[in-house]
Amino acid sequence: MTTLTEKQQVTSVPNTIRQTGIAIIGSGFGGLAMAIRLLQTGYTDFMILEKSNEVGGTWRENKYPGAACDVQSHMYSFSFAPKTDWSKRYANCHEIHDYILDTTEKFGLRPYCHFNQEVIGAYYQEHSAQWRLEIKDQSPILAQFVVLASGPLHVPQIPKIKGIEKFKGKIFHSAQWDHTYDLKNKTVASIGTGGSAIQYVPEIASLVKQLYVFQRSAAWVIPRDERPYSNLSKTLFNKVPLLRKIHRARLYWSNESRVVPIFKPEIMKYGQKLVEAWIRYQVKDKEIARKLTPDYVMGCKRILISNKYYPTFNRKNVELVTDGIQEVTEDSIISSDGKVRKIDCIIYGTGFITDPRIYMKDFPCQGIDGHDLIQDWKDNAESYYGILTKGFPNLFQLVGPNTGLGHNSIIFMIEAQVEYILKVLNIMQKQGADSIEIKADVQDHFNQKVQKDLSHTVWNSGCNSWYTNAEGKNFSLWPGYTWKYWLETQSPDKNAFILRKAKTAPQLNIA
Repeated sequence: MTTLTEKQQVTSVPNTIRQTGIAIIGSGFGGLAMAIRLLQTGYTDFMILEKSNEVGGTWRENKYPGAACDVQSHMYSFSFAPKTDWSKRYANCHEIHDYILDTTEKFGLRPYCHFNQEVIGAYYQEHSAQWRLEIKDQSPILAQFVVLASGPLHVPQIPKIKGIEKFKGKIFHSAQWDHTYDLKNKTVASIGTGGSAIQYVPEIASLVKQLYVFQRSAAWVIPRDERPYSNLSKTLFNKVPLLRKIHRARLYWSNESRVVPIFKPEIMKYGQKLVEAWIRYQVKDKEIARKLTPDYVMGCKRILISNKYYPTFNRKNVELVTDGIQEVTEDSIISSDGKVRKIDCIIYGTGFITDPRIYMKDFPCQGIDGHDLIQDWKDNAESYYGILTKGFPNLFQLVGPNTGLGHNSIIFMIEAQVEYILKVLNIMQKQGADSIEIKADVQDHFNQKVQKDLSHTVWNSGCNSWYTNAEGKNFSLWPGYTWKYWLETQSPDKNAFILRKAKTAPQLNIA
């Protein structure tokens, strides 16, 4: 049985212990999808634990200029909660967050939301088949089941730069944008050229006096369909649901077709030639265009979409810097070539920590038989369909290892995972079990197949990306079509699980 150390016990208010059937950690798309489907299926004994003061996850946090989704609006929404009046093909952050807020109200989730409840530790109590959740500055919670829905993209990646502590100007990360800071007529350094940077760089370029874009490695950026939806389209989608469903289906299958070049890098190279020509057409200076052209196969790292990014480098007040950063002083950045650039503000466009071993470093999660999630994932993060992990009974995860996507909507994967969890709960109920755990050999066999399927993809073509760990093993992406994932998770095999009775297990309340 797992026991709490004295240090772990004092992190919570000791006098009271709250109890629930299911604790959902996080109120982004994953946590809300789980909560909605629980209600629709009849489960009411659950809590949504949110570390912030509002729902929304990454779309609550990321409100930087130009923030938008790189998946089409009608695909980046729940199939069971459609929005018929999306303003354009790719919605911005505000419209997406509004959708999340509206969905929360529509399905009556507010009573189940517990805000400012940061989970700082999870410890499985084998005798009662419960998880004890330690909450920062709050009383602990006992839950029979835990659903980790915090997602992999929520801990900002802050680079270690020599002398950064000396800098007296303004510094912030794109996910922690300071909207009170006026960028007008400022000299700004943007560090990083990932998904957020390619969106905010074009937006702030016209405001600042001078913008230095520090690029470690170039990204492949393709055009975006910015067309708005007409009033007629919105009306038809609302009045004739079948038309909206057909539109969504067309988007889904067109996205699925992108898997072909992922699994056949030789085909991807033809598309790469088109993008190379696009860069040369968009960027007037040949040398800058060359520096903006990646030296790896397109798709090996995340493909980004923007119509504004490349033309930004035609502006006289924008400089692309490809030399590394040597040091930061009180008012300057010194690059590796010795050049000193005076600056007022540094913006980190460096993305998020994606290695589970790191972004969960402050979140101890202890299962049975000495299993500790951080230690178990020390060399590589592995699970079963990104949902269950050996050694951790009654613990589910949404968008876990190897279920991320590079071609379609993660909402589709989340919905498949939620349905799988519901079916697993049904298996437990029918078998009269109090806990459920994936068998070790089942998980191991699954991951061997995943890595085999990934071995010949464009993602493993030789570049370093956030898809892989330090050893080059891809722990992030699903190696194939999403419809195959959906198909494989339709009917959980009860023989793949270890089902147990507990001595003092609470029963899950069902309405």
